[in-house]
Amino acid sequence: MFRSSTIILGLLFVCVQSRHLYNDDVRGPYLLIEDGPYVDVYELEDVQSDEPQQLHGENLMRVRRQAHGVLSSNPDGSSNFAAKFQLAGDDKNKLSAIGTIAGASGDGSFKAGGGGLAWDNVKGHGASLTGQHIPGFGDQLTAAGKANLFHNDHHDLTADAFATRNFPSNPNIPNFDTYGGKVGYTFDNKVGASLGMAHTDLFKKTDYSAMGNLNLFKTPSSSLDFSAGMSKSVSPYMPSRGWEPSGGLSFTKWF
Repeated sequence: MFRSSTIILGLLFVCVQSRHLYNDDVRGPYLLIEDGPYVDVYELEDVQSDEPQQLHGENLMRVRRQAHGVLSSNPDGSSNFAAKFQLAGDDKNKLSAIGTIAGASGDGSFKAGGGGLAWDNVKGHGASLTGQHIPGFGDQLTAAGKANLFHNDHHDLTADAFATRNFPSNPNIPNFDTYGGKVGYTFDNKVGASLGMAHTDLFKKTDYSAMGNLNLFKTPSSSLDFSAGMSKSVSPYMPSRGWEPSGGLSFTKWF
């Protein structure tokens, strides 16, 4: 079982380390400009003269932080924490350790918490293997993958898929699987929409979702977003229901 205090301390440690940057390609003085989980690195000319001179940036490199943390809030007042720390990689592929807490409240309780490993490719592809504990339910093991189908300066189209093995703490409920996927589109990193589906064999239950999101405000270290959509669950063991609305505001802070 995961302890919330242990996970929070681990995330805070990674967040403190998130501003560290090391790159063998940067030899002299440099200027860092932060942009969310990325850092723009401008290598500066080495000025040998004692006379005041203007520094000129050259050799622009855009690199992802070796470690970063994210804090977001939920409409019910709870918070979500996430941290990612690079373990190995090069300019094309990276292997990282990840940790998350969802729905953390001020009394030390949380809705879910866990961690695992993630692989990211420079072209937007990736995969992850994570374990998660949900108080009152049990544990989950999830394998997930993503593929960037199309990307340019204005448009981004990505497909995600996952498979989860559930291990309920209730001995009367057997282990069961949930699997599904999602397709998401984003325009100018500001407006987006997604369609998703998940199925659970044990309950013969299928969940459908259609969501839209709009970025209201963004700085290099924070973002305010609005999301709204519809969801529906279908199962012979449940009363028939129509599409139900959902939505809210989310504030995210990068460290």
